[in-house]
Amino acid sequence: MGDVVPAPWGGYLLLSHDICDHVLRSKKWATFDAEWRARQGPGNRWTAPAAHMLSQTLQGLNPPLHTLQRRSLGNIFDTSTLESLRGPVSRIADTLLDRLAEQLRTTKEADFATMVGEEMPAATISHWLRLPHSDHDLLKSLTHGQAYAQELLPSKSQLAQANEAAGGLREYFTPVIRERRKALGNDVLSDWIRVWDEIEPDRAVADETLYHLVMFIVIASLETTSTLLSNMVWLLDQHPGTLAWLRSHPEQVPQAVEEVLRYDPPIHLTTRVATEDTVLSGFRISRDEVVHVMLAAANHDPDHHTDPDTFDITRAGSHLGFGGGIHYCIGAALARLEATVLLESLIRRFPTLRVTTPPVWEPRVAFRRLTALHVTER
Repeated sequence: MGDVVPAPWGGYLLLSHDICDHVLRSKKWATFDAEWRARQGPGNRWTAPAAHMLSQTLQGLNPPLHTLQRRSLGNIFDTSTLESLRGPVSRIADTLLDRLAEQLRTTKEADFATMVGEEMPAATISHWLRLPHSDHDLLKSLTHGQAYAQELLPSKSQLAQANEAAGGLREYFTPVIRERRKALGNDVLSDWIRVWDEIEPDRAVADETLYHLVMFIVIASLETTSTLLSNMVWLLDQHPGTLAWLRSHPEQVPQAVEEVLRYDPPIHLTTRVATEDTVLSGFRISRDEVVHVMLAAANHDPDHHTDPDTFDITRAGSHLGFGGGIHYCIGAALARLEATVLLESLIRRFPTLRVTTPPVWEPRVAFRRLTALHVTER
């Protein structure tokens, strides 16, 4: 269809890898911040409570505010942090796979998506931030509801669910910040509190910033990683020859994870707005006009990937599965660690695991969600 295609609802779809990569990295393109949303007028999806909440998170900030908040976190998943998390992530994976094995022994079939795919990211991020295990179901539910605010064309009912979830997230994370401040410890959130107390003299402002930072990191990690983990199992199941080869070449597991991210990423599109009048692939685009960066389409661009519709875990090269530019996924390294650890354990412990029925997908376009993936052992 071309590199740039006008969308029937307004704006443009960006389809080629080079155009998508350019827009994600260029300073001429911005995310939906609070100022842009305010210019759209009252009474629309951009001013809904859930949308307003997103405009205060890293995802909805542009420089210089984005730069300040992003730098305040540091390199949160550097090599040292990932190594310290490898043991806990491995134990989480083993525990969940023990439960999966028991379920398969008892009933011969289990839902991988709910038992492992959704639970592993919740357990991992809760361990890292020291959130109670008992809160996993609540956090998953709130995250799923909030995701509707990021849909391409959300319905009124979806926006209502997103607004309700936004209120729930506020009710959950505000006391988390307050209680952690009362008893600062040797943990990630306590460190961020100390950093922001130095940056911002007004404690109320600091705590509001911390709320949006912590909340965003949690919801982003839960929604995207759970889809990656379950989709990984589904795609390998559909390519049994590839899976058999991977079992005899387990050192290629990280590369298999990358191919899953390229072939069918958890996020299929993200959106940007023009900061000035510009021309993109022959189309004149005005300031404040919207473009949809079609990440999944870009990952299948034949000008960037040879034979792009073939699932090839030996493939080399870059992809846009985690986005690009200053809004490149902050938790990419942690998601890769979780997927790698889980897949290493799966191919070792479940040599005959098979999917029994096609997965059930929630009808979303942007943030994909796989709600059921039934498996058995032959």
